[in-house]
Amino acid sequence: MTHVEDELTSQPECWARAASQAAHHAKVLPAPGERVAIVGCGTSYFMARAAAALREGAGQGETDAFAASEFPHGRRYDRVVALTRSGTTTEILDLLGRLKGATPTTAITADPDTPVRTAAGELAVLDFADERSVVQTRFATTALTLLRAHLGLHPDAAVTDARTALADPLPEELVECGQFTFLGRGWTVGLADEAGLKMREAALAWAEAYPAMEYRHGPISVSTRGTATWMLGDAPDGLAQQVRDTGALWIAGRLDPLAELVRVQRLAVAVAASRGLDPDSPRHLTRSVILAP
Repeated sequence: MTHVEDELTSQPECWARAASQAAHHAKVLPAPGERVAIVGCGTSYFMARAAAALREGAGQGETDAFAASEFPHGRRYDRVVALTRSGTTTEILDLLGRLKGATPTTAITADPDTPVRTAAGELAVLDFADERSVVQTRFATTALTLLRAHLGLHPDAAVTDARTALADPLPEELVECGQFTFLGRGWTVGLADEAGLKMREAALAWAEAYPAMEYRHGPISVSTRGTATWMLGDAPDGLAQQVRDTGALWIAGRLDPLAELVRVQRLAVAVAASRGLDPDSPRHLTRSVILAP
């Protein structure tokens, strides 16, 4: 078993633990009414987008999400939350350094014994969700679970659905597909982007992601026999049949959307195996991007 397989199968337990700790971390996470930015890089950026949409949609306050390198320093926020598994990513540390003393910051990290300890004003540590693999799975989803639970939006069914996602077989024909498109709505648009990233990182697959309603505005033109379109969450009316009419394989999101992402993680590993690839050694990638001065 690869590291990434071992880690992705532990997600139900990690989610349950993170949800149980939400009250403990509440003082360092955004309070209702605060104007908040959530930042990250790569996978963490996509989780930031999902969390921001959830928070603002819940009426907790205006919430933006940015790649750390694209943070708009001309805007004012009551708190900036940084998602960083390693605690060493250059763009995150640079941003936290610039904000220090001017804006309250919180880092959600798996490793507190790193430079993020002094760069961030506060820490929420999820060390039980740390990973050896380059490809992120359980830390990202566990950090999002913590934020969902903090907002009161973590359903009990999510953990059960995650176990189902790990136990049920993947749909037939899926591993043989040559192109994958992932769709989301609202907070699951970020999850769709992350699903596409997992396929590219682990399996070198042609994968795209879009807001579901945008799929009709051009991207559906690549759908054909041998491609797959996977919906994370509820699909817009009529879209499933439109995709099937192209000859493509339609995968409906039947579980909690975060559990659907677990299914995609499994698919990425399966496609990698079918192509003779090692998902623990993705091409041109390292566990953390640390830039030389």
